[in-house]
Order: sequence, then structure tokens, then C-alpha cells
Amino acid sequence: MRREWRGLKKIEQVESYSMVMWHVMPWFLLVGWLVLPVGLSLRHDVTAQILGWTLIAVAALQCAHLNRALRRSVDHYLGRAEMPRRDLAVALGLALAAFALALALGHIDGVTDGMVGFAALFLITPYAQALAFAVPLKSFFRRLAVIGAALVAGFAAVGVRDGRLFGLAGLVAFGGLTALLTARCGAWSLSVMWEADRAREVEARLAVAEERLRFGRDLHDVMGRNLAVIALKSELSVQLARRGRPEAVEQMIEVQRIAQESQREIREVVRGYRDIDLGVELVGAQGVLEAAGIACRVTGAPDGLPDAAQSALGWVVREGTTNVLRHGDARSCAIELSVAEGRTTLIIENDGVPDAAAGPGGSGLTGLRERLTEVGGTLEHHSAEGRFRLTARVPLPDREPPAGPRPARPEARAL
Repeated sequence: MRREWRGLKKIEQVESYSMVMWHVMPWFLLVGWLVLPVGLSLRHDVTAQILGWTLIAVAALQCAHLNRALRRSVDHYLGRAEMPRRDLAVALGLALAAFALALALGHIDGVTDGMVGFAALFLITPYAQALAFAVPLKSFFRRLAVIGAALVAGFAAVGVRDGRLFGLAGLVAFGGLTALLTARCGAWSLSVMWEADRAREVEARLAVAEERLRFGRDLHDVMGRNLAVIALKSELSVQLARRGRPEAVEQMIEVQRIAQESQREIREVVRGYRDIDLGVELVGAQGVLEAAGIACRVTGAPDGLPDAAQSALGWVVREGTTNVLRHGDARSCAIELSVAEGRTTLIIENDGVPDAAAGPGGSGLTGLRERLTEVGGTLEHHSAEGRFRLTARVPLPDREPPAGPRPARPEARAL
């Protein structure tokens, strides 16, 4: 059960917790507001005993029906299902039956000290909770007012007078508002959290799409013109060759030159995407994770690392941060960068990941391995007990002290 619980997303855990609370609350109110005050104050009369315990049994049926229909009611409020009209009709029928028993009990004065008012306090609660999930607030208050007025009129007809009627109306209003606050407020919070979760997923997909569009635009700008020139010159060379003209060779040499120039420009475009500043990526990863509500701790600094190692490890930080945001339900994440024994080690560890993540990994990890292989590095990942660890190691080349000043990172040489 613990593994299943940790395997849920944070919003799914909140929803499960809310569902448990909504299932349990009516039963606590049943005991506190009906069974104890009414059951203990029933007169020792056969009719009073039958009516009283029948009332308690019907109230228990109200709770059981509310539990059975709760999932459909919450799904309707969250926009996942249609309005559960049949469940509302059954809940109203049970409430009316319970009110009729309470009126009969009050008519024969079967409960001492006027404790029958506590029956009205509870009996409105299950139906009010079902209404809170299903109808707008205006409709909720309108129906609650109609039921409350009918109940007060019924008790007035069986002999309840003066201040007791006002107290009874207050109890009905209190029970209905309690059900509204406990049900509607929690459901509204759930809907907001689900909306925020969907917005975060959409934002991540849009960021990926924007990056793809940017790369495609840059690639088109570089290759579009050159490929058009290559096509024209190739066609011209074919025509010249068919006529036996020596200029065909010159045109093919020009095609070769343009192709080589295009290859160089493509390398520059790709290098511009691959060259990443590791320090910037670490700061960005910490900011993104904390903005998403994930506590992030970063230790170590990339000062003095070669550009190739920084670029490769920067991609590891970027991909690892994306995995934490999209594929897990982490509450905390630790990023550790260290240099020892001629190699740099980057460890990204987070919690809230199911054991199923210990598989061979997706295309993202495969791409990272390829990038690390280019600089002689390795990539490992391990998942156990709800924690996921990504470890990247890059060897550092033996470097002589620099002969001249370097334009970048002078503070690293001072250290």
C-alpha cells in the first residue's frame, strides 16, 4: 500500500485523502449528532423505541448511499461525469423518510429533553453534501431553504412552538452549511489543483514544441539557400556535361565547395545548441524545481571544468530536471557536483518515483548516454524504495597550465 501510495501523483494523493475524509465524515456525524443524543434519550416506550431505532437505521442508509454515490458526485463536480440525478433522487427520498420518522417521534414525544432537534441537525447533512457536489450554490441554498421551511412547518404541526422552532431552523441551517463547507471547499481546491497540474503539463509540452520550432527555423535558414544553389548548379553541371563542355567540372567543384560550407554551418548550428553553461543550468534547474513546489538542494560548482564536460553535464541537468517534473511526484531533489580522482561526477536524486522507473530508460537517457560517450563519460540510473538516482561521470583530461590568458572564467584560474 505504501508503494502504491508513493506511486501516485501529488494531486492524486490529495484527491484520495479528500475522498477518505468525505467517506468517513458522515459516519462520525451520525454517531455524534444522532445515535448518541437520540438513542440515549429515547423513552422506554415500544413505539418510541421502534421509531427511534428505525430513524437511526434510515440515517445509516443515508450515509451508505452517500458513500456509494460519492465517486460519481465528485467526478461530476470535476467535469469528468454527468450529473448523478438518480443518486440525488435516492438521497432526497431517504432524507424525506428520515424527516417523517423524526416528525413522528416528535409527535409522540418519544425523545426526552427535546433532543429530537439533533435528528434534524444530522438528517439534512447527507443530502446537503450530495447537493454540494452536484448543483450550483444558488440552487443549493434554494433547495436547503425549501427543505428547512418544510421541516420547521412539520415540527410546528406536531406541537413544537416558540423558540424551539427557531432553534430547529438554526440547526438545519448549521447542518446544511457544515456539509457545504466540508464538501464544496475541498472539491473546489481539488479542481484548482487539477487545473494547475494540467497547465504545468501543457507548459512543458509548449516549451518542447517551441524549442523544436526554433531549431527547425535555424536549420531552414542555414540549409534552404545552400540546397537551392546546390540543386541549380547540379542541374547546370548535368546540362554542360551532356554537351561535353569543360565548365561542368568547375560547376561540380563549386557544388562541392557549397556542400562543405553547408556542413560547416550545420556543425555551428548544432554546436550552438549543444554548448551549455553548467553553472547556468544548475541555477535554472533549482529555480524551476522550487517554482514547482519541489525543494531543491544544489552542492558543488562547475568552476574550472572543460567546456566539453560542462556541455555534456549541462544536458544531464536539463534532462534530469525534466524527468523530475514530468515523470515523478517528487517532494525534494538533490543535485551534487563533485570533482575527484580525475573525473567529474554529477548526481541527481529525487523521491516520489515508483520502483517501475528502474527499467532500461527512455529515449532521453539514451540521448544523454550518447552525448556523454562523446567525451568519454558514463551514465547510470537506479531506482529503489521510491527514490531515483541519475549518476553521470566525465573524465577530466590532464591539462598543462595555460600558456596565455583565457577569455572565459578568469576567476576559475585564480582559484
